[in-house]
Amino acid sequence: MRIIQGPEDLAEGAEWLARACPVMAGVLARVGPLPLRRRPDGFGAILDAIVGQQVSTASAAAIWGRLQAAGMVEEGAVAAAEEEALRALGLSRPKARYALAVARAGVDWAALRDMPDDQVIARLVALPGVGPWTAEIYAMFALGRADVLASGDLALQEAARVAYGLEARPKAAELAEMARAWSPWAAVAARALWAYYRAVNQREGIR
Repeated sequence: MRIIQGPEDLAEGAEWLARACPVMAGVLARVGPLPLRRRPDGFGAILDAIVGQQVSTASAAAIWGRLQAAGMVEEGAVAAAEEEALRALGLSRPKARYALAVARAGVDWAALRDMPDDQVIARLVALPGVGPWTAEIYAMFALGRADVLASGDLALQEAARVAYGLEARPKAAELAEMARAWSPWAAVAARALWAYYRAVNQREGIR
């Protein structure tokens, strides 16, 4: 279970991918050094991922800023909050309910650090409002898992389509199959594809 902790891990993964796949070598050459995107694990990281579900990166950043300013990114504060207070800060009604449910679920965040990738994702998707994308984003950025890829991410799918010259955007299962060739560095490949998406489309694919 390889953990991405710093730039040296990204560099190692990028070197491996460039040797393994000519297309990925071209992607990496275009985008340059990859962003680490690590964040502290725990409730705040999963809340951040929930905020980012199906909204633009700019909208997610604005909502997150309001939550931070109001002190509503800590598990205890959210657990004690009212739904309307969270909605007033920009969360939709479903996301406010998800945030409350997760905050009150009593998750042992520290225990996730030692679980295999599949167990982490299974534990997280059992929470209200946490689907595979949210769980995989948490595993990648909060836990630093090196071989996890958010295959349902539309920006990753589109970047893969362009980079690999595909006729259609690959679906989640198809991108997951492509990612088998990027193992054990799928999370580095994801960072490369997000950076490629930004370069091609001149907008961010992930916050």
